[in-house]
Amino acid sequence: MSDDLVAFLRARLDEDEASVQALTVPHQWHTGPGDDPEWTDEELVCMWPPEFHTPYEQDKHWRGLTVSGPELAAYIARHDPARVLAEVEAKRKIVNALEQWSDPTNPAIKYAGAELRRDSLFHVCVALASVYAGHDDYWPEWGTTS
Repeated sequence: MSDDLVAFLRARLDEDEASVQALTVPHQWHTGPGDDPEWTDEELVCMWPPEFHTPYEQDKHWRGLTVSGPELAAYIARHDPARVLAEVEAKRKIVNALEQWSDPTNPAIKYAGAELRRDSLFHVCVALASVYAGHDDYWPEWGTTS
C-alpha cells in the first residue's frame, strides 16, 4: 500500500509542479499599487512579468491583477509559484523518506525503531495525500488510515 501511496503522491506533486512551470507570470508576487496609483494595496496582486521588460531598470514595471478584497489579494500573493515549488520539493523529501524506509534492501531498516519510523512516515504521507482526496486516483482507504 505504501508503494501506491508513493506513486500517487509523486504524480500529484508532478502535476502541481507542472502547473507552476506552465505559468507565463513570474515567481515574484506581492500586494501593492504597482505602477498605477489609482489602485489600492487591498485590490491588487502585483507580479513581475519578465517577458515584458528590457534590461534597463527604467523599463521595469509591475503588472497587477485586480481582485475583490484585501484578504484574497494577500492569499494569492502568499501562495505564489515560488512557494508552491518549495512546498512540492519539501513534500517530495517526505515521500522519498517513506520510500527509503519501506525498501527491504535498505540495511538501515534492520535497526531498532525502523518500523516505527516507516509507519510514522506512512501516516505523514497519508496526511499529505488527503489534500488530493477528490482526485480519481485517491484511495478512500488512505482516509481511514490512522
